Amino acid sequence: MGGMGSTAGLAVIILNWNAADDTIRCVREIEAWEHLRPTIWVVDNGSAEESIAAIAQSCPNVRLIRNGANLGFAGGTNRGIVAALAVDEVPILLLNNDASVAEPDIARLLDTLHRDKRIGFVGPLLFDMHDTEHLLSAGGRNPVLHHHSHILTLSPGPPVRTVAYVPGTVVVVRPEVFRQVGLLDENYFFSMEVADLCRRAAQIGYRSVVDTRARAFHSLERSSDLRGTLHVYYIIRNRFLFIRKFYPRSMWLLSAVWSLYSLALWLKVRAAGRPTTARAIWLGLWDGLHGRFGGQNERVFSYVGGK
Repeated sequence: MGGMGSTAGLAVIILNWNAADDTIRCVREIEAWEHLRPTIWVVDNGSAEESIAAIAQSCPNVRLIRNGANLGFAGGTNRGIVAALAVDEVPILLLNNDASVAEPDIARLLDTLHRDKRIGFVGPLLFDMHDTEHLLSAGGRNPVLHHHSHILTLSPGPPVRTVAYVPGTVVVVRPEVFRQVGLLDENYFFSMEVADLCRRAAQIGYRSVVDTRARAFHSLERSSDLRGTLHVYYIIRNRFLFIRKFYPRSMWLLSAVWSLYSLALWLKVRAAGRPTTARAIWLGLWDGLHGRFGGQNERVFSYVGGK
C-alpha cells in the first residue's frame, strides 16, 4: 500500500437527519485521524433546530449545509457533492453517520482508487458494528436481478473485486464520475440511488470494486424503527424505477416478477400480523407500478397509520 501522504486529498460527506449524536461521533472520529486531513461536509436534511445547533457547536470546523426540508439520501448527498466539487477536485467519501471506518482503511481505499483510473467507486467490507465478525456486505449485485443484492459471503480471490455497486454506507467515489455521469438520481429519494449511479458509470467504463483488505462497521440499531415502513416502501418501489431506467425491453417481464414477489411478501407479512409493514409494501408496489417516485415520507406515514 502506498503511503498516506500520497492520498491526502479527500472530501467527506455526512448526511444528518435528526441524529446529532451520531453525526458528532462520526465527525470526531474523522477529526482524530493523524495523516489524512479531509474537508468534512455535514449536510443537514431538514432536522429540528436543536439537532443542527448541537452539530454547529460541537463541530465548528465542519462545513455545514442546511437544507430546509428532508431531501432524502439522494437529494441531501447531492447538495454536499456539488459543494465539495466546487471547492476541489478530490475523491469524495460518502459516509453514513451511523458507520465507522478507521483512517488506515480509508487510506487503503484511496490507494486502490489511485492505482487504476478505471475504478470509479471503491468500498470496504462492511460489518455489523455490534457484532464485528458479522459481514453485512461485500459489495452489491444487481438489485433487480437478485432478491438480496448485498453480497454476504466472501469467496477466495483477489483482494480487489468488481461488484455491481458499492453500498452508499461507506464508498469513495472518483470526482470525475460525477462530472461525467451526473449526480445521484433524486427520484429514488432513499435506497438504490448509488446502485443506479454505479450502473450509469459502468456504461461508460468505470468499475465498482470492493477492497477486501479494508473494513468498516455499520450500526443498524438507530434505523430499525423505520425498517418496517419507510425502508420497506422505498425498497419495493425503487426496483420499478431501476427497471424503467435500465431494462426498457424487459420492463413488463421484470415488473411482473417483482409485482408477484411483492404480493407474496404482502400476504406473508399480513399473515404474520404486521399490518403496518403490509400497508407499506402495498403502497410501494402501487407507486412503483404507477410511476410515483421522489420523496413520499409523509404520505407513507399517513397511509400506514402513524409515524
